[in-house]
Amino acid sequence: MSVKKSEVAIKSEVRIAVTRVASDIVFESAMSATDIKSAVTEAITTGKPLTLSDVRGHEIIVPADKIGFVEVGESPSRRVGFGAA
Repeated sequence: MSVKKSEVAIKSEVRIAVTRVASDIVFESAMSATDIKSAVTEAITTGKPLTLSDVRGHEIIVPADKIGFVEVGESPSRRVGFGAA
């Protein structure tokens, strides 16, 4: 079964900085950027943990008071070949 480019799900790349932790959490999510932003906003305002899932089905849970920042963007399409620059 082939999938057309227009039918491919848009993935969002998410980077979460956790306070007092040296490295960031970076993953791809099948959620849209607006859904991720609303989940982050809800977690911060209510104080409940931020729960997101990656493209492989793993859940990422971060306590709301430990969120340093969240960066959301679309994953760049991966190009192959000499014209990929």
